[in-house]
Amino acid sequence: MIRGAIFDLDGTLLDSMSIWDTIGEDYLRSLGIEPRENLRETFATFTLEQAARYYQEHYGVALSVPEILRGIEDMVASAYRQTVPLKAGAADFLRALKERGVSLCVATVTPEPLARAALRRLNVLPLFRDILTCAAVGHGKEEPHIYRAALERLQTKRCETAVFEDALHALATARADGFGAVAVYDSHEPRQAELRALADVFLETYERAGDFWRWAGL
Repeated sequence: MIRGAIFDLDGTLLDSMSIWDTIGEDYLRSLGIEPRENLRETFATFTLEQAARYYQEHYGVALSVPEILRGIEDMVASAYRQTVPLKAGAADFLRALKERGVSLCVATVTPEPLARAALRRLNVLPLFRDILTCAAVGHGKEEPHIYRAALERLQTKRCETAVFEDALHALATARADGFGAVAVYDSHEPRQAELRALADVFLETYERAGDFWRWAGL
């Protein structure tokens, strides 16, 4: 029986991945500049610093790289604080877990203040025992440190703890470390067949979670 649940945030609980689909164009438009291209495709392999330099070189943005980065970060932060929604059915699913005595924790790459602000606005923050970030733990999700840290907070057994992730690489890390693996569909993960094959349970949506409840013994 599942006693603990560790949730990724972006693409798993929050329908937030689309922010990055348009942030390149949105930032330019905030400066009064109309994009000439699909910047999501242009920036696909860019770091944020490379994208900032591209703005300077190709669009004549006169701001410094740090100023551009602050502008982008402010736009992303505003979305978390004001508009990013939960995925359909997530709030009811979380409350149902809590009512069944399951302890909940968040493990995310998103900065904690933004994660906390979004979950508070969406009225689900009190359901979680803690929010852990990769920055605070000092490791990304290619390694299991954040899941192990969350397990310590939950005080549950690893074999009774499920990790919910939308990204293949993250779920693979949790699965290899002995956690239950619950995959949550998000269109931004292109390797859906591999994700489904890896998972103990695959959730197309939280609104149709019957397979999870049976697997979890709840």
